[in-house]
Amino acid sequence: MTVSTTERKIIGPHGEIPMRVYAPAAGERSIHPRRGLVWAHGGAFAGGDLDMPENDWVARQLAGRGVVVVTVDYRLSPLPDGESSGAPAVRRFPYPVASEEVTAAFVWATHSDSAVPAANWALGGASAGGNLAAGAALRLRDTGGPTPYALMLAYPVLHAALPPVPPELAARVRALPPPFNFSAEQVATMNLAYVQDPGALREAYAFPGGHDVSGLPPTFILNGDADSLRASGQQFGAELAAAGVDVMVIREPGTSHGHLNDPNDPAAPRSITRIADWLTRSALSGDSQPA
Repeated sequence: MTVSTTERKIIGPHGEIPMRVYAPAAGERSIHPRRGLVWAHGGAFAGGDLDMPENDWVARQLAGRGVVVVTVDYRLSPLPDGESSGAPAVRRFPYPVASEEVTAAFVWATHSDSAVPAANWALGGASAGGNLAAGAALRLRDTGGPTPYALMLAYPVLHAALPPVPPELAARVRALPPPFNFSAEQVATMNLAYVQDPGALREAYAFPGGHDVSGLPPTFILNGDADSLRASGQQFGAELAAAGVDVMVIREPGTSHGHLNDPNDPAAPRSITRIADWLTRSALSGDSQPA
């Protein structure tokens, strides 16, 4: 299926938000009812852009399967103390800026495409983007805004402090090369850099894990295999199930963190198929199962 892309900018709560819309070309029809997904890339809150594979390749693959995808170039957070991106200096914005921008992008998307009804939009993201998507879903729940019909989280970081990592998984992660072998201490440093204020680590919209998640839509959590953040995804899945939310938690075998950012990884297209099938079928038919 041919995919068209359109660059857009909307006025958000902190200024213009660049976005890219991916859609099946005009005249082509999906075998599924038309659905939409607002997608946030990862990058430890402080990196990433619309051209990285985790954004562009993922969106093209999903659009090629009939899902209209809106990707969000949210403002990046400060880097951890002493770190440098190696890129030209840019203005950086701590929480809640990126979270509020993903929320605004979702609200805009529900009115953006006459072929996708407002009720047919899902919300999702990868890694830090999964955090932003989950936090935005909570904010929309609490403010009475339009709510996603589904939440799609790929290897997300959802807790301010990484839940305990089982010894077997910890040993596998330690054997990985940087940057795939990050520890609980590295996750804590990343999270604090994102919010800047230690008090904000306790806010539900910043880190939804451990908070009231009742009323969230059916959720699909796609975890990496040898990935310490799997501890967060698994724990969040259990929290959703305990709150009565339909949830499916999958561990993609043979993967480390961020495998959707490598299209040459054989697991990446496999994960895309899982995501597309769930967005277009399971999340609509009530087939999600408790974790």
